[in-house]
Amino acid sequence: MKSNILVVDDEAVARQSLTDILKLEGYAVSSVPNGQAAVEYVRVNPVDVLIVDLRMPGMNGLEVVQVVNQISPETEVIVLTAFGSTDTAIQALRLRIHDYLLKPASPAQVLQSVKKGLARRNGKLRTKSSTEPSADLEELTAEYRLKDGTLVDLSRRQIRYKNKVDHLTPAEGRLLNILMKNPGKVFSHRELVLLVQGYDTSQREAPEILRPLVSRLRHKLEQFPSLSEKVSSVRGTGYVYEED
Repeated sequence: MKSNILVVDDEAVARQSLTDILKLEGYAVSSVPNGQAAVEYVRVNPVDVLIVDLRMPGMNGLEVVQVVNQISPETEVIVLTAFGSTDTAIQALRLRIHDYLLKPASPAQVLQSVKKGLARRNGKLRTKSSTEPSADLEELTAEYRLKDGTLVDLSRRQIRYKNKVDHLTPAEGRLLNILMKNPGKVFSHRELVLLVQGYDTSQREAPEILRPLVSRLRHKLEQFPSLSEKVSSVRGTGYVYEED
């Protein structure tokens, strides 16, 4: 079975060149011209290796990686850029990328990186299948039980406390999950739009997009004493789930 590779680059020549090189090696290759298209593709198609340009108009490469890590954590990521720096390399490594290549990378470099990425992915999948439940199963059974017995059950998108039950929409569930998984971490408005809704927006527009969603979620959380004041606004920045 052919491995699936997605190439993301706003430069048509670079995108086509990479696609041709990889197809000649027998890979199943798709390509898209921007970050938003990449996220939409990964949401509905299996991708074993993602090769993404760092600097693109709109949604940049690091923002694409951040979203792909959420929606397809098994995908190995190769960042390819003509504008390398220590700062961007560190940011990329923090986002769990497989490799960081400087343009113009030779065909041999790209193919070697892809081969190693696939080997790493297959090794992790073998280890995971023998020692852990699948990522999908973990996501389906994710739940948080608080000290007072409140249960946030994301498999059913429910919050339960004693005889009280309320239901979350998919977007509310994703938002609460991201915040609860990272207590004390401040997420910017723009980051949350990317992670919850899967698309990029401006720093100016992001708060307007998030505000109604956060308002609805907080209204539901108000019914549960241990959650009622957990989702806090950080003025001019975003939101945080307050630790106990």
